[in-house]
Amino acid sequence: MASACDAFAGRGVVTTVAKLYFRYSAMNAGKSTALLQVAHNYEELGRAVWIFTSALDDRYGRGLVTSRLGPQRRSDIFDESTDFYARLASADDISCVLVDESQFLTPQQVRQLHRYAHVVGTPVICYGIRSDFLGEPFPGAAYLLTLADSVEELKNVCPCGKKATMNVRFDEHGTRITAGEQIAIEGPVRYVPMCGRCFYVP
Repeated sequence: MASACDAFAGRGVVTTVAKLYFRYSAMNAGKSTALLQVAHNYEELGRAVWIFTSALDDRYGRGLVTSRLGPQRRSDIFDESTDFYARLASADDISCVLVDESQFLTPQQVRQLHRYAHVVGTPVICYGIRSDFLGEPFPGAAYLLTLADSVEELKNVCPCGKKATMNVRFDEHGTRITAGEQIAIEGPVRYVPMCGRCFYVP
């Protein structure tokens, strides 16, 4: 039987037992939109949220969580030097912590968030992707899959119509990129979500 915590988490509000949640998908599945909806739901009830996004993601400006549908709001940023436990544990009256682009967390930061959720008793919901354009895991995502108390997939569709689970990188000419750095923010490149078959058989 699902707990009250899980039931409310599905509606965007987490109550009772605090957990670390990981909500993942292929690219362009609406993760930022979902995060903004959760923040709205909490704040509509008069509860405070603390939102973070990666300093690496500057597609729409640094420190902004932006949905492709348009909604946007300012957030704090994290980088490799951020100590989440030290920063969050001193805060009062926070009902939920929301982390966008969580694949860019370090393994130690994932552990800090897991510890914070359980020791302080405030739920943490992380949104991100699992793997890069080569199908390799992001370290942050790998640790989230290991430590998160609740893991949920947000669905997206491949151009062929099947469920997308992979991410493919293309250059500005539409040529698929099959080598390079793990991190490349959209702009000079773009990403297309694909199913496993289309990932392997272009």
